[in-house]
Amino acid sequence: MSRDTHDTEAVAEFDVCGPLPSGTTVLEASAGTGKTFTIAALAARYVAEGYAELHELMLVTFGRAATQELRERVRERLVSAERGLGDPSYARTADDELLGLLADGTDDEVAIRRKRLTTALGDFDAATIATTHGFCQQMLTGLGVAGDYAPDATFVESVDDVVAEVVVDLYLRKWGRPDAGEPMMTYAEMLALVRTAVDDRHARLLPTDAEAEPAAERYRLAVAARAEVEARKSQRRLRDYDDLLTQLRDAMTDPDRGEAARQRVRERYRVVMVDEFQDTDPVQWQILRLAFHGHTTLVLIGDPKQAIYAFRGGDVATYLSASQQAATHQTLGRNWRSDPALLGGLAAAFGGAALGHPDIVVRPVAAAWHGRRLVGAPGEAPVRLRVATRSSLGVRGKTTPAVGRVRDVVAADLAADIVRLLDSRAAVSLGGGEHVVAPGDVAVLVHTNKHALVVRDALTASGVPAVLTGAVNVFSTAMAREWLVLLQALEQPHRGTRLRAAALGRFVGWDARRLAVAGDAALDELGPLLRGWADVLARRGVPALLEAVTTAGALIERLIATPDGERQLTDLRHLAQVLHAAAVDETLGTSALVEWLNRRIADSDRDQSEERSRRLESDAGAVQVVTVHRSKGLEFPVVYVPFGWDRYVRAPDHPRFHPEDGVRSLDVGGKTAPDFDGHCQQHVAEEAGENLRVLYVALTRAQCQVIAWWAPSRNTPTSAMHRLLFGDARSGEQPPPKVDLPGDDDALRDRLQQLVTRADGTVTIEEISPGPATRWQPPAAEPATLAVAGFDRSLDLAWRRTSYSALTAGIHGSAEGSPGVASEPEDNQIDDEPAAGFAANQTPDDRPAAEPDDASLRAMPSPMTQLPGGTGFGLVVHEVLETVDTAAADLPAELVERSRAVLSRRFGLSYDAAALGAALLPALTTPLGRLAGGLSLADIAPADRLAEMKFELPLAGGDDPVDAAATVSAVADPLRSHLPPTDPFASYADLLSGPGIEHRQLRGYLVGSLDAVLRL
Repeated sequence: MSRDTHDTEAVAEFDVCGPLPSGTTVLEASAGTGKTFTIAALAARYVAEGYAELHELMLVTFGRAATQELRERVRERLVSAERGLGDPSYARTADDELLGLLADGTDDEVAIRRKRLTTALGDFDAATIATTHGFCQQMLTGLGVAGDYAPDATFVESVDDVVAEVVVDLYLRKWGRPDAGEPMMTYAEMLALVRTAVDDRHARLLPTDAEAEPAAERYRLAVAARAEVEARKSQRRLRDYDDLLTQLRDAMTDPDRGEAARQRVRERYRVVMVDEFQDTDPVQWQILRLAFHGHTTLVLIGDPKQAIYAFRGGDVATYLSASQQAATHQTLGRNWRSDPALLGGLAAAFGGAALGHPDIVVRPVAAAWHGRRLVGAPGEAPVRLRVATRSSLGVRGKTTPAVGRVRDVVAADLAADIVRLLDSRAAVSLGGGEHVVAPGDVAVLVHTNKHALVVRDALTASGVPAVLTGAVNVFSTAMAREWLVLLQALEQPHRGTRLRAAALGRFVGWDARRLAVAGDAALDELGPLLRGWADVLARRGVPALLEAVTTAGALIERLIATPDGERQLTDLRHLAQVLHAAAVDETLGTSALVEWLNRRIADSDRDQSEERSRRLESDAGAVQVVTVHRSKGLEFPVVYVPFGWDRYVRAPDHPRFHPEDGVRSLDVGGKTAPDFDGHCQQHVAEEAGENLRVLYVALTRAQCQVIAWWAPSRNTPTSAMHRLLFGDARSGEQPPPKVDLPGDDDALRDRLQQLVTRADGTVTIEEISPGPATRWQPPAAEPATLAVAGFDRSLDLAWRRTSYSALTAGIHGSAEGSPGVASEPEDNQIDDEPAAGFAANQTPDDRPAAEPDDASLRAMPSPMTQLPGGTGFGLVVHEVLETVDTAAADLPAELVERSRAVLSRRFGLSYDAAALGAALLPALTTPLGRLAGGLSLADIAPADRLAEMKFELPLAGGDDPVDAAATVSAVADPLRSHLPPTDPFASYADLLSGPGIEHRQLRGYLVGSLDAVLRL
């Protein structure tokens, strides 16, 4: 995207049907250009074209949800390609370019490609599609001792508890003695210092050369705290996910074993593809570089314009360094998300600007779609910029209004604009169909949780349903504080202050008037109630407490009656689950639980874990209010960006920046440290660049239309929106970190008109004019025609789940079960043995005598002849054969010992186990025949033997019968066709077609189990 010319170096466009990437390749994927599609297509090509088998591919991405999506997309691509190649002539003319490429060749070549895809699908579970940390865990497990991996370590998402403990100990050790003197920092300052150092453990700490205090002391404390946290984690066998990265990196760089470790990792994979590579960090890249760069195919897919996770350790400088080392750098040039007019409007707005670095440039992309998919909206332009002038805000000249007031005005204008959009009955065409724009088609993207709450409140006041999608930590909510008040009261129910605080809380539900007029008698009645709840918590835990509270005080009814009752109820249950998990996992009593919750509330601004994100109360037909960081990877028909003008970067206490050597560094020395001011300026400059990228992510989520705001305030000059619009940055240049506001409203209008002219009708400027609030009235639903449900289905009385024994009952000597609809058989009812025989109260002398009826059998006495028969003893034989260790050094002794254990456990008697063991030995040592290559059961190790593998097979089509007339006698025909008359089972066909059984229908499912499945 550029205004007139693009001064940056052109980058070749990648063609997914072109030559397969080899060596190290960087694919820059701008927003909406289909990187997941590209990864799946490349995976299919590498497999189909024989470059690698599926288990030789490794696909890495960030986050469990993204991993699951990538796994599904890869499998879908393999399935569609495999099916398409089943008809090569169709595949060659299909719209699917990849399918056409794979079908190009002779029929034999296409058949080979299809066979490779079929094999890959059959072995799909062996594919390595994982998060970065999941990949590291797999590699460490495979390295064994060389990886120094502790499989029994406990994984935790956060080590904040350990950090707090270390800070207390270090602080007291340093300044806790009477003669220690005045502390150089408060406990809170030291906690902030150590947390920053530990959270960004891979950053280089500065100033290493400080000599004067307190900078030198602050540096030493940060270094000591890092080391002590690691030591305590090791002692307690605690690991967090970053430890996996560090351990694998250390294994690969070990002077003695590193080369062997690198070789073992790289020889497993021929192709490695890494998604979202712009969010990598130096350790992750070091692992990839050591293992794969220069040795195998390594494809790095990412978009530096969407690198917005520096606060989580994402390091865009690492991406840029890797790009310079890559042999090939290409881009994905087609946008599959946004309408062409919208792309044109965004191109005019960004003007090819560099977003924080000269190599991070907004490049031109082509639209895959044609025309406009949103019709009838109040504002037709795909990019609408709503402007709050000074006059509209009630100020004159160069005066700037208060930021809080401007936020309220913008939020109210946003709500009014959404109401106008919903009232317009505009239509949007997506997914092959057209529908009227509804709240669920709209998203509002904000930068902070505070902004999200302002928007949610404005929409609620206008009658527009809205939900906060992962924007707020549940511990920062009012319900978290309600839980804390309740738990504090349950901890000390005798204290009057806590009793009164609980009475005013949501759980008890008194109002201030009732508490004011309540006498001691009323409070005395409340005490036993809280003590009862405290007893429930102590004895039965948080779930029982929640049940007791909701039952006794009509809590749910009172919450639902409030305007945000659904939201409050969701938070209530979410917090109960989290509290229960903490109490169980960490064995917390009431007092410890109070302290745990208190810490979580205090740290709620820092905790970014998924489990702590506020859950949706409902997402049905509601506007999504999402933070920009949460919206990454999502798309919406209509996107609102109300606060792009509201961003101020303060000078940090601990600046994080990249000096000339490119190593991410963290200055912990404080204001007296050498060049601290310069480091703060670098930090602010890098933050300003990331703010531009955050704005890029926000604006590019839209499919059809984006509406943004500009407003004058003290925060506006350093905001991304203002710098982009008024910074006069040429193509390929970075906007200045700060741009003065236009002198007056006329100057503002003149500057914005230049954008309108440049955009050629794709951008409009709309001045807001505050007016009376409007409310949205959802269209009345058409009344449904009610009728009594009628049962007009016909039941298939022959359909059933059955075992083979039940299906052939009568030909094996047992009675046939009742016909018609039968109950589903339990596993222990699916038996292959006749019911008569050895019972628990029998002795060996009571066993029935064998009655062989065949002369040949009498001539060759079976070793089992003198053993009991029947179901009971048959189960004993089964269990011994299932559990015997055929790899034992002394197989006869192993059989006797196993027989003795099973007989004793099943019947409580010590039958002659030696006789049973001796009888079973020939069964184990007899060759299995030609198919087994002369092997016997004794030759097959337990690891290659699967006992009692259950199956459930459709009979004649299962749920969708293909032959309603199929009967048991139909099984007899193939037996007669394929078995010679001399075969021992030849006569079995006559039994299956004999009287009383030949007409039994095959309908439903055949269930049972295979005695043994052997791997030869």
